[in-house]
Amino acid sequence: MFLTFREEVEDALLAALSALDLPTDDLGIETPPEGVDAVLASSAAFRLAGEVGAPPPKIAADIADEIDADGYDHLAAAVGQGPYVNFLPSDTYYDETVETAQDEEYGRLEPTGENVVVEHTSANPTGPVHVGRARNPITGDAIARILDFAGNDVDRHYYVNDAGRQIAVFTWAYETFDEEDLPKPERERADYDLVRYYRKGNAYLEEADPEDADEAETKIAAILQGLEENDEETYERVSEVVDTVLSGMRVTLDRLPAEFDEFVKETQFMFDGSTDDVVSRLKEDEHAVYEEDAWQLDLSEFGFEKNLVFLRSDGTSLYTTRDLAHHEWKLDNYDRAVTVIGEDHKLQADQLAQALEILGNDTDKLTSFHYSWVNLPEGGMSTREGTGIDMDDLLDEAEKRAREEVESRMDDRIRDDDLTEADVDRIARQVGIGAVRYDIISKQPTKTITFEWERALDFEAQSAPYVQYVHARCCGILAEGDGEIPTDIDPSLLDSESERDLIEVIARFPNVIEEAADDLEPHAVATYTREFAETFNAFYRECPVLTAEDEEVRDARLALVAAAKHTIANALGVIGIEAPESM
Repeated sequence: MFLTFREEVEDALLAALSALDLPTDDLGIETPPEGVDAVLASSAAFRLAGEVGAPPPKIAADIADEIDADGYDHLAAAVGQGPYVNFLPSDTYYDETVETAQDEEYGRLEPTGENVVVEHTSANPTGPVHVGRARNPITGDAIARILDFAGNDVDRHYYVNDAGRQIAVFTWAYETFDEEDLPKPERERADYDLVRYYRKGNAYLEEADPEDADEAETKIAAILQGLEENDEETYERVSEVVDTVLSGMRVTLDRLPAEFDEFVKETQFMFDGSTDDVVSRLKEDEHAVYEEDAWQLDLSEFGFEKNLVFLRSDGTSLYTTRDLAHHEWKLDNYDRAVTVIGEDHKLQADQLAQALEILGNDTDKLTSFHYSWVNLPEGGMSTREGTGIDMDDLLDEAEKRAREEVESRMDDRIRDDDLTEADVDRIARQVGIGAVRYDIISKQPTKTITFEWERALDFEAQSAPYVQYVHARCCGILAEGDGEIPTDIDPSLLDSESERDLIEVIARFPNVIEEAADDLEPHAVATYTREFAETFNAFYRECPVLTAEDEEVRDARLALVAAAKHTIANALGVIGIEAPESM
């Protein structure tokens, strides 16, 4: 109902401003100032003060007086309050919100007709996923879910770097060293098994005498050259390593969960000729220069101090060259392309976008979402050195701590009668992994995160368990009410302040989805869930449901609880957090 209400507010403002012969180019619709009892407000009076030559409160009052709320279904009144025009919803607004939110898909927006590709994670397949990069799959998956819930046709892509030097080193090391040369793997899984070869290879290259190191480098260079020449045997050798490591990495990503529709390999754009095509076109451009034994784009005209190298002297392409071909493919096949990438790659992303423009592409369709890092108090991480903290370790610890917390909260009756060991395992997984995911998503992407267990797993504070418990409480109330949701209710009975506050926050959910999708702000959904939890808990404290004063009020409140359940389940779902039915 919020989106309908906003449309009516827009129509009312346009009509009033036109009647007063005032400009209508900026309606100034926004969230009301804190403490104001309204759903929407307009700050247009501020903008108009200079043109009209009157103080904003006078202009706001004139606009409000010009609005006849009787002509609208969901708008009850427009009130001039200081420099704002505040808009109050009608009873119909509240009634229809409760009714609409009975749908389990509540909040999902109508199809936009646009197809969007979200590329995220894309970690080099050199070993297990580590915590330092956790923000990419978690945030990227949330962005894809939000865009999908907002009505877009979304494809989730993992771009696999299977043609770079690191992979060539990995392939050489895998073919060179024997099992007895390696330490025992940390886990019995493919990525943990093979990463030992990668670490051994890097250590060897650093420590070997020059003659042995040169021999190894010759073999590594031959692998890279074989890929450039589309040699099938070389590709199969590399793919054995890449695919095996990826199979293990996907197990970790599935735990988060981070879902993918396609794993797009870098070599695809070498073998289909599109990388060569990019190189040929760039060489012909006026910004192309040959300096320091490499072909480069001089981007100083566009404010870049550093040139973009796109072809080495030996004729081999670079990751960026292949990524240009990859992005042209995305722009040819999708209406919008979103790439989730670390802040350390911002310059590279900006150069890539400029090169795409030089190549004649519409970069308005391209969005780069940059994020900062996730740290643990324990220190830094590096897969190459083998000193990192793997994502599996973090998730295992999260589940372990969540289980301890859940068990400490269960009384003997619940332990004996209601929850089985399987239930406790399920809740520990939902809460533990939800806590990790929520703690990362809830922060603005440009802020570095230091993950802290006590905060993330706090059932009382603004954390995942705090929000998840609201869903569990809704499920408990509905189950105690025989599981049947009354359909013939009188919503007008939900007229207390806490009931109206809860209905208002439920009504805003579709708008939260719309704005989060437009702005690519998954943290805005997390913020909404915290506000929702606070509002629901106030309702729960003040409005008995199953012991309401009469049956009609009881039925109306049960319907409101059902609406709340669907809303919070979907809000958590779009940021990839499970909504437990019991905790």
